[in-house]
Amino acid sequence: MALIPSFFGGRRNNTFDPFSLDIWDPFKDFRFPEISGENSAFVNTHVDWKETPEAHVLKADIPGLKKEEVKVEIEDDRVLQISGERNVEKEDKNDKWHRVERSSGKFLRRFRLPENAKMDEVKACMENGVLTVTVPKEEIKKPDIKAIEISG
Repeated sequence: MALIPSFFGGRRNNTFDPFSLDIWDPFKDFRFPEISGENSAFVNTHVDWKETPEAHVLKADIPGLKKEEVKVEIEDDRVLQISGERNVEKEDKNDKWHRVERSSGKFLRRFRLPENAKMDEVKACMENGVLTVTVPKEEIKKPDIKAIEISG
């Protein structure tokens, strides 16, 4: 094992962390605003939304949750809401934690769907920690235009 030169700061403490690539943290003593545990999962719930010729498809990364722990709802104003809660892992007094990076708490994402969304045909499925919501599209009819002859 190669030694880390002292000008890189070496290890910050005596705890060996085999997964850490942290050598020196220039912000170690800098105070950042705290994110409450309730909002931390919300911040990390990433969603992709693409439109195909047939549907709007939303994919949300929600690893570690069962489909029973996630809700997909539609409100009256064409608003799709994805929500759920990731619980904190139970702690054993004999456990020694080296790092806690996975977020826990409630999350909520809302999307206003366009007029061409078929709200009564929305489908959702979950596989490998990815929630896929498919909203079929309907063709929006263009208004019939009737030419009026101008007299005079």
